[in-house]
Amino acid sequence: MKEKGRKVIATNRKARHLYSILDTYEAGIALVGTEVKSLREGKASLVDAYASIDDGEVWLRGLHVPEYGHGTWTNHAPRRTRKLLLHRREIDKLLGKTKESSLTLVPLSMYFSDGKVKVELALAKGKQDYDKRQDLARRTTEREITRELGRRIKGMRG
Repeated sequence: MKEKGRKVIATNRKARHLYSILDTYEAGIALVGTEVKSLREGKASLVDAYASIDDGEVWLRGLHVPEYGHGTWTNHAPRRTRKLLLHRREIDKLLGKTKESSLTLVPLSMYFSDGKVKVELALAKGKQDYDKRQDLARRTTEREITRELGRRIKGMRG
């Protein structure tokens, strides 16, 4: 029975706070059997993960996939470097953008798409502290405005 749709395994919630996202890419990931079984249980952490380009290939580093509980001596190393699968032109484009400016490749989420594990990779620029404060202040004011509008619509104030 083939799976359909998209099932999220893990998300990197801190990434949108620490980085300004410029562009996103969907990449496949080369895994071994026990990693896939562990991911099916919904276990993975993208907290310290990042991607780098070495010798024309994209590698995902720092991704933590815990060992499979029912695995034997064939179990995988939890923090091993994994290869990301992208088209050549996408890799060349990413290589050019990361070399010319101070941009980083950050994984935003990991999910099953029609039974295959995919990684949403973002081309991102690191935020300064004042950018983070501005974003936080903007979100707070937007939340207060929507709350106030909701109250007015309900007729609580007028």
